[in-house]
Amino acid sequence: MDIRAIDPRDTAWEQDHARYRVYFWDRAAVTAHEYEVVDDVDIDALLPWASAYADERGWAYSVYVSTRDGDSPGLIRLAGVQGDPFADV
Repeated sequence: MDIRAIDPRDTAWEQDHARYRVYFWDRAAVTAHEYEVVDDVDIDALLPWASAYADERGWAYSVYVSTRDGDSPGLIRLAGVQGDPFADV
């Protein structure tokens, strides 16, 4: 982990509310279940829910923040499975 001090003036904007995507990976069935979270929810509330929901079902999960790069939508992974969740199935 590389941690360094940063000048907060290096950004042009910030947003208080995020839109999240949660992917649940059912490795036994080799299928995914995707959800979009659009409520005004903080990541500190979302992560325990995603973890508990996945644990109850024996699934893995990934949480992403939904963003845009110009006109192109994209996802940034915040927690959970990294890479192809079915690679070892």
